[in-house]
Amino acid sequence: MFSSLYPITFVLSLAALSGWFYFRDDEQRSDFLRKLFLGSFTAFGVSWLMAEGQWAYKFPMLLREMLVLGALPVLLSVFRKNKWAYLVALLGVLTGLRAFYFEKLKSSFPQATVAEQKTAATSTPTDLDPNGELLIEIREGAQLADIQSVLGKYGLVALPAFKPNDATATDLDDYFVVDVPAVQDFAKVKKELAELAAVEWLEENEQMTLSPMELEQMKTTPVANKKYGINDPGLGNLWGFDAMKMDELYTILKDKKPAKRALIAILDTGVDANHEDLKANFTSTKSGYDSDRAGHGTHCAGIAAAVSNNGVGVASFSQTNDYVQVTSVKVLSDGGSGTQQSIINGMLEAADRGADVLSLSLGGLSSDSRQRAYQKALDYANKKGCIVVVAAGNANRNAKDFVPANVDGVITVSAVDTLLGRASFSNMVPDVKMGIAAPGVKIYSTMPGSVYATMNGTSMATPYVAGLLGLMKSLKPDLNTKEAYDILNETGAETKNTRETGRLIQPGAAVRGL
Repeated sequence: MFSSLYPITFVLSLAALSGWFYFRDDEQRSDFLRKLFLGSFTAFGVSWLMAEGQWAYKFPMLLREMLVLGALPVLLSVFRKNKWAYLVALLGVLTGLRAFYFEKLKSSFPQATVAEQKTAATSTPTDLDPNGELLIEIREGAQLADIQSVLGKYGLVALPAFKPNDATATDLDDYFVVDVPAVQDFAKVKKELAELAAVEWLEENEQMTLSPMELEQMKTTPVANKKYGINDPGLGNLWGFDAMKMDELYTILKDKKPAKRALIAILDTGVDANHEDLKANFTSTKSGYDSDRAGHGTHCAGIAAAVSNNGVGVASFSQTNDYVQVTSVKVLSDGGSGTQQSIINGMLEAADRGADVLSLSLGGLSSDSRQRAYQKALDYANKKGCIVVVAAGNANRNAKDFVPANVDGVITVSAVDTLLGRASFSNMVPDVKMGIAAPGVKIYSTMPGSVYATMNGTSMATPYVAGLLGLMKSLKPDLNTKEAYDILNETGAETKNTRETGRLIQPGAAVRGL
């Protein structure tokens, strides 16, 4: 009952408050509307208080409604001097709320008993986005209205899932995300939607969470850099430079000039754009992506494209910094979680931004037999000239069972340790088509606030490969994924477990291979 009252009392409170705001100089009407607002708002508060749900969920819902309740009357005040204009505007706002917001209000809280909720909730996988569990592709020529029979039956809302700039290059614009409240039988809803003639494909919108990683802050001790010819004090902590023979690369680059400055996009938790060892190589995609409370994205950015030879921090794949620049596309929350939908939209955004390399240090177990939307996003990125690099995963399992590591056309990166064996946590890559290895243990790199720390993970190995590919694209802009992987594989070094890890990248040899 309280769940049903929630949307009704909210809309009534909004209408009464708007009227009270308009008629505040009319004592009789103002008094009536004030009482109506106080009564309906009290009922709204009671319905919110008594509705089923955890407080961690209920408080954000209340904040959402308070923002609307506070903003719309102020917005309508623009029309207060003209009675009819105000009434038309109010009617328009209420109609808009009814069309676009009322269903969200109705689904804020389950409409069933606690027992029914517990029974139904067990049918919904817990690793799906709770605000949009399903991704549906509509057949060419079909319309959203063609699946309304099932949506309406269960009170579901479908919204466009993906936003490619170039709709002619993909059919991802035919995808919709559907929120299935826990009160519904998830398996039944999924089955009925999949059986509709208008539905081309249906898959689950899975959540991704970064694996916990060891974090250790370290002080940089200046070391002699004659081997590399650069003055970054943190070089003594970069054991991977020796393993990858970075001095050979630096020697080779002295005789080469870039054809372009390639762009590496870090799809992650954001990047600290003002970091002392990144800002000279950083270009912004969107201001909201230029900070990083988690630190994961900033760490990856430093591995791929830290500013070399600037007297601070660490270094990357060139001494002169003329070859690559780095940008951020935030696809994971500050807590390190994201969804299939958020990651794919990030891939599209980075490709539309003109990125040459997409670096994805993320992933999770694949519950579907295949992820068609990921494949379409990869194809879109390839059409735009991007090479996509993905972490193999940190579960000590086969990467073929993880997504997007198992998507056909990505370069999948495993991690090796300081002894050049497969890192104990690293997934194996013998059953993915393009597996390669890079250092992934005790990796020293940038962290938010112009500090530095070590991390472990295939997350750290991935931007090493992305940074090298960015360098290669700067020298040969038309380099495609297959050509790039063949070079990395043919020029790579053996590890202690090459079949499990793939070959270890050797940057100098790879550049010669161009």
